[in-house]
Amino acid sequence: MTAAETREDKKRIRKIIHIDLDAFFCAVEELLDPSLAGKAFAVGGAAGERGVISSCSYPARRFGVHSAMPTGQALRLCPELILVHGHYAEYQKASRKTMEILEDMTPLVEQISIDEAFLDMTDLPESGRVIALYIQSMVKTKVGLPCSLGVASNKLVAKIANNRGKSENRTGSPPCAIKVIPPSEEAAFLAPLPVDELWGIGPKTAAHLNKLGITTIGDLAAQADAWLDTHFGDYGHSLSRHARGIDHREVVNFHDTKSISNEVTFSQDVHDEQELHATLRRLSDKVGSRLREDRFLASTVRIKIRWPDFSTFTRQVTLDEPFDQDSIIFEAALGLFNGIWQKDQPVRLLGVGAGNLQAFAVQMNLWETRSDRERRLLKAVDEIRDRFGKDVIQRGTRLTKKSTPKE
Repeated sequence: MTAAETREDKKRIRKIIHIDLDAFFCAVEELLDPSLAGKAFAVGGAAGERGVISSCSYPARRFGVHSAMPTGQALRLCPELILVHGHYAEYQKASRKTMEILEDMTPLVEQISIDEAFLDMTDLPESGRVIALYIQSMVKTKVGLPCSLGVASNKLVAKIANNRGKSENRTGSPPCAIKVIPPSEEAAFLAPLPVDELWGIGPKTAAHLNKLGITTIGDLAAQADAWLDTHFGDYGHSLSRHARGIDHREVVNFHDTKSISNEVTFSQDVHDEQELHATLRRLSDKVGSRLREDRFLASTVRIKIRWPDFSTFTRQVTLDEPFDQDSIIFEAALGLFNGIWQKDQPVRLLGVGAGNLQAFAVQMNLWETRSDRERRLLKAVDEIRDRFGKDVIQRGTRLTKKSTPKE
C-alpha cells in the first residue's frame, strides 16, 4: 500500500456492527418448544444442585431474574419460573447457522461468544442502519432467532450502542433493537452514560471510580494524564481513550490469528475471589513467559470463563502498545474478568490468552522506562526458571491455593 493509499485508508469512516442474539438460549428453546413463548422460563440447573441461571426469557426478566443468578434466588423472585435444563448441541447449531449468514456478507467476522460477533461492513455502500435491518431480517428468516445490533465507527461504541438499544426496550419481549451512533458523535453518546457501561470496567473498578467522584464516562474522559497515571498506571490511558470513544481495534477473524493461551479446569468449582484472582495472575505469568520465550509481543489480552453448567464466555481488550510483561497481561485480564464475574459466582474453567502477535524487536532508548526495567527483571526470572525449574520462583499467592486445577 502506498503512502497516499494509507492516508486515504485512514480517512475512511468504518462501519462496525455488533450483533447479539436476544436471550439466545431461551430463543432456541422456544423454537424447540413453542409452548414456552411468552412464559417466564429460564435455562439453568436445579436449585438443589448449586444451579445457576444461564439465560432467562424476557417475561422472567420482568421479575428481576437474570443470567448468572443462583436458581434458588430466581425461584424466590418468580415462583412460577419454568426451568429448562438446556440443549447445548442445538445452541451450537443455531450459532453456526447465524455465523454462516454473517460470513456470507463479509469475511471480517469476529465471533466473541456463542451469541455475539463484530462485523466490519465498511466496504459495503449501504448505510449501517440498512445493513443492520437486513442482517436482522436474515437471521430471523433463516434461523428463526431475534437479534439486536449496534452500529458505530468502532467496536467499543458499537457494543455499547447495542447494550443501550436493548436496555431502552423493556416490553417483556425480545428487543430486536438497532441503535446507530453517527461518526463524530461517539464521545457525546458515551459522556452521560454510567462509567460501568464502558467495556472493561467491572463492578469493583466502577465502585472505585465512583469513590473518586467519577460517575459518568464523560467524567473519566475529562481526567488529566497525571490523574490516570496515579490511579490506574498504564491501563488508565486505554480507559481514557475508550471513554472518549476512540478505539482503533480491527475486526479480526480468529481463525487467521496466532495466539498464546493457558487455561485451567478446576477439580471443584471455585467461587473464592482471592483464589480466582491468584489463578488469573498465574495464568498471566505463564502467557507472558511463553511470549518472551518465543520472542513475541502481543496487542490483545483475552480471557475465557466457563460456568458450572458448561456455558462459556470469552472477552478481549486490545491495548495501545504491544506487550510481553506479566503485569500488563494480568491487569487487562483482571479488568475483563471483573466485567463478567459476580461475587461468589462459581467458576469451572478460567483461561488467559494473548493475541495479535508480532515479532519482538529490540529498540534502543536513551532512558530506561518502567517497561524496560520490568522486562529486564522478567528476563532474569525466566533464566532462573529455565535453569532450575518452573516452580523455583513462585508468587506468594500460589502458596495459598485452595483447589487443584487440571491444566
